[in-house]
Amino acid sequence: MAIDVDEQQRYFHLTAGESSYVFQVIEEGYLAHWYWGPAIRPVGQVDRREMLIPRPFAPSVVPDHEWLSMDTLPQEFPGWGRGDYREPALRVRDSKGNRIVDLRFAGYEVMQGWPGPEGLPHLIAPSDGECQTLAVRLNDPVIRLDAILYYSVAHNLNAVIRWVRLENRGSDRVTLERALSASVDLPYGAWQFVQLTGHWGRERHVESGLLRGGVHRVESVRGTSSHQAQPFLAIAEEGVSETFGAVRAMNLVYSGNFLAIAQGDSYGGVRLGIGIHDDTFEWVLEPGEFFETPQAVLVYADHGLQQMSHVFHELYRKSLGSHGWRGRNRPIVLNSWEAMYFRVNHQDVVQLAKVAADVGIEVVVIDDGWFGDRRDDRRSLGDWVSNPEKFPRGIKGVADDLHALGLKCGLWVEPEMVSRESRLYQEHPEWCLGIPDRSLSEGRHQLVLDLSNPQVVDWMVEWLGRLIEETGIDYVKWDMNRHLSEVGSPVWPPSRQGEVYHRYVLGLYRVLEALTGRYPEVLFEGCSGGGGRFDPGMLYYTPQIWTSDNSDAIDRLAIQYGTSLLYPVETMTAHVSAVPNHQVGRVTPLSTRGWVAFSANLGYELDLRKLSRQELDEIRQQIRFYRQMRDLVQHGTFYRLASPWRDNSAGWMFVASGAQEALVIWINQWAEVSGPIRWLRLRGLDPTQDYRVVDVTQFDFGRELGIWGGDRLMGQGLAWRFDRDFQAKAWYLRTREFHEGERQ
Repeated sequence: MAIDVDEQQRYFHLTAGESSYVFQVIEEGYLAHWYWGPAIRPVGQVDRREMLIPRPFAPSVVPDHEWLSMDTLPQEFPGWGRGDYREPALRVRDSKGNRIVDLRFAGYEVMQGWPGPEGLPHLIAPSDGECQTLAVRLNDPVIRLDAILYYSVAHNLNAVIRWVRLENRGSDRVTLERALSASVDLPYGAWQFVQLTGHWGRERHVESGLLRGGVHRVESVRGTSSHQAQPFLAIAEEGVSETFGAVRAMNLVYSGNFLAIAQGDSYGGVRLGIGIHDDTFEWVLEPGEFFETPQAVLVYADHGLQQMSHVFHELYRKSLGSHGWRGRNRPIVLNSWEAMYFRVNHQDVVQLAKVAADVGIEVVVIDDGWFGDRRDDRRSLGDWVSNPEKFPRGIKGVADDLHALGLKCGLWVEPEMVSRESRLYQEHPEWCLGIPDRSLSEGRHQLVLDLSNPQVVDWMVEWLGRLIEETGIDYVKWDMNRHLSEVGSPVWPPSRQGEVYHRYVLGLYRVLEALTGRYPEVLFEGCSGGGGRFDPGMLYYTPQIWTSDNSDAIDRLAIQYGTSLLYPVETMTAHVSAVPNHQVGRVTPLSTRGWVAFSANLGYELDLRKLSRQELDEIRQQIRFYRQMRDLVQHGTFYRLASPWRDNSAGWMFVASGAQEALVIWINQWAEVSGPIRWLRLRGLDPTQDYRVVDVTQFDFGRELGIWGGDRLMGQGLAWRFDRDFQAKAWYLRTREFHEGERQ
């Protein structure tokens, strides 16, 4: 069983793959957290009070039990105000203005499958394993607030999925001031934090350091998960690497403001928590009302960041999203933005599409500039009707022409925004987020529509649905190009203005739920100025996301490397762009740009009409080879081999199930004069098998180098001496016995 309950000792033992998660009901009905780590057997007597010794200035909640202090008890869901001076998971305000919450055990239930919070994206139980959920009910008898803690596990995944339902069962109002999704208290140790940080064009760089006393916070109050932060925090054994060290990680399935904390206490323990950010959150619960938090994914890995990533990748591939694209190969896209910017028109799009079809591209996406009077970023957002001068036959006409070429048609939209210079704003200025008597900030000359307003949500679902049906488009690129400010709504009374940030996210999810459910064959790509909203909540609806507006291949090494810590490569879109690069001006070889984009969802973002015959032939070869490798890249196990921060290069590989074939890619950053021969040690191969090693740097099976043992390839590796900046090398490996789907 994935969940074992000892009724006599009131002891809960969750088995999640090769890990265990253990807690117990102790004196006075409090929940004590005892263990989260490598799998242990649920046997023997449980008595962990040796972990609880009296501490000076630590008040006891039970006079006869001096050791029972909330300030030292490792807890499952700590509340505020009863002598625990650490960061709480729950803080409330009752009708009298008091902030104390005191939750005690009130029962439990074990159920099959994985339930999810209402109106929020959530993990769906995979079909290939035993999946169970434990629901533990806690109750504060004074304010009559119940908290139901949900724990979902599968016997073959090292993950625990947690979320909380809060119910007001009393007769007075209760206001939630903080409601995290998960909190775990861990014992004394030398801990190291791992997080992903950045900014626009530099998203999700890996940052790590020693965790010291005090509170380490990763957070966003920008209205989205943001370019600057990722709703993720891990603490790990000191010296953690790809293959060494125990890791405990949390990732929030949410797209709005979040808070992740790691608090080192004065005795060397750590409290790890994650949830909606309380600086921008308040939620009123009237009698009989409830609130449900987003899900938090907790992953334990015994063997470093590589194993942690594999757990996240497997879980998100199997369980994230109910849409029609889960598990399917993703198409090769050409986006019009860097080829045409706002100057898109029917004739140029079709000319570009003819070249795209010739080289093997599968989808052409018409980016910004197709609607209203959209000549620049100052106007027309909200007026989602095609410009008749640019598209005389409408988007339906250009989509028909692309379909006749054997291509699918995609379209860029930015539904959450409105321009002051638009018909929509003139008709409905009250549909924008705003505070009375305060001027509105603009970002990219645009304002934010109020998705906490059900009327705006209904309007958005209606026009987007009509656009998809009337035009016959196959692909929607959903962009969002500014953060939220002056967040208020005339729809909600003063007492509920603290709910608007979260209600905005709920409104966004409601739109996406309606559209992806109604049009499961349409592929939605997420975007927020690139990777400004790359999180599990958006991936539930948009199974791939534009990873960054920075399309430079060398900058993308770090961006895609960091993103892969949590997310499978098929969730990342990566495009080959023109040189000099439009963001940084760098000139890199076309083959290198190809290999970087090859390592995600391959796409292109340049004007194919301006390329030479030789360049078009090379792109044609890249696409032909990618189609042969697409199953391996998008469904294989991904290994990071060389770090762009440490090794002056980036290396990675994809290994098929059963380890019968693999693809290895290694990209240099800066060359050294008379530099050394360098070795790239591989992973994930079968050490008992022999592999044919083929140099595929030119995107073909041109040169077989020999037959080497898997043990040698992992022990010694592959060698190369880079003598130029930005060079790329690639090898394809297959066992001697591998015949099915032979690549030559």
